[in-house]
Amino acid sequence: MSTTWRISSFNGALLAAYFIPTWTMVAFKIMVAPIHGLYERPNVSVGLFISDRLQLAAITTVRVAWLLALGKLMVVAFFALFLLFVARASIRKTGGADEALTMALVIGSAISFASMVMASQVGEMQALRLHATELLMLLGAAVLLVVERPAEPHTNRMSADDLVFQRSELLRH
Repeated sequence: MSTTWRISSFNGALLAAYFIPTWTMVAFKIMVAPIHGLYERPNVSVGLFISDRLQLAAITTVRVAWLLALGKLMVVAFFALFLLFVARASIRKTGGADEALTMALVIGSAISFASMVMASQVGEMQALRLHATELLMLLGAAVLLVVERPAEPHTNRMSADDLVFQRSELLRH
């Protein structure tokens, strides 16, 4: 069983185990109470940046909060799709789940990077550490995905020596 798991698939499954419950709870808190959810610990840097630097109106702040929740739920959906694909050994061996993992990594990295920059702008050090850690986890998985080549499907190809032997047989008959 351990020989059928690629390291990027295993790493993606571990990332999914972290991001699916964490970002789902954060997104649902924003959906239930947008302003209150925006000022929870995982999103406090975004909330402070929007209120202090951009000085948006309350309804615009609610819209930005919903957009953040939508982005996090998209990452959760792509990680869940990746886990569904990884469950099948034939898809896992050929690297067929890499597209879903790539989309989760790209969107998640963009959200984490933007949140990290906003945290550094408003001086929220704990949020900066959280978003930097999430960004490093996502970028590490992206590096593994780029470096690791997909497994080659096993085919019954004949070598050049087999073809030469068959041609010489045909010439004798």
